[in-house]
Amino acid sequence: MDRVGLIQMTSGANPEANLAYIEQQVAALADQGATWVITPENAIVFGSRSDYHHYAEPLGQGEIQARLSVMAKRYQVWLVVGSFPIQREFGVTTTLLVYANDGELMAHYDKLHMFDVDVADSHQRYRESETFMPGSEIVSIETPFAHLGLSICYDVRFPQLYGELAKRGANVIVVPAAFTAVTGQAHWQPLLTARAIETQSWIVAVNQTGVHQGGRQTWGHSMVISPWGEVFASLDSSTSNLLVELDLQAVTEIRATMPVMTHNRFDSRIKI
Repeated sequence: MDRVGLIQMTSGANPEANLAYIEQQVAALADQGATWVITPENAIVFGSRSDYHHYAEPLGQGEIQARLSVMAKRYQVWLVVGSFPIQREFGVTTTLLVYANDGELMAHYDKLHMFDVDVADSHQRYRESETFMPGSEIVSIETPFAHLGLSICYDVRFPQLYGELAKRGANVIVVPAAFTAVTGQAHWQPLLTARAIETQSWIVAVNQTGVHQGGRQTWGHSMVISPWGEVFASLDSSTSNLLVELDLQAVTEIRATMPVMTHNRFDSRIKI
């Protein structure tokens, strides 16, 4: 069984401060035996539209991505960066990056669903589509420790994505997030639990926490949900880390005894 380390943090607009905190936590988790480490959404830059566009780099290029690669290699862990702004030909995506323990960028996922929502908090109006362009591909990756399904934050409200990741073989689905305090208190755990039960997968969800630039508040409460839908491990709202050992055999056993995916009559190949 492999160990995953979750980094719960309060990121700001300054990449230097965020990278320093991430490296401190990666070092600590690696010392405890973590095989892979995951950060929240917007871990490197959490600010305004101008901040994201200023620090955006082309995929696989730039000083910040180089430092993330070196970090993964130095501490011999796979590093899943919850999201980083990537410069595209016609805009910027918010993109999850997966580095192997030799520093190679193995996979990336551009967030599919933009958080264009009004929330009853001090920030009130969220319009991600004014900053980022949405992705267009579903992504999973086979690693030495798990078949990872990739998602980001608001994606968790769209079960079709998670069902497709499970169909592709994912047994661990990651949900790096910057869930607001208001929506997090109401929906964070129920949504994660539902996605775990539906896909019969481990859900590894790591959230931002606290008060950020501009007064935005995030919920924290990073957690790991078992494929049976139980909260296996969790944090509160403080900045912290969490080390969890995942038993992938549990996925195999649950899917064998309750083969939900083979019972699905709404598969596109079946006419009802």
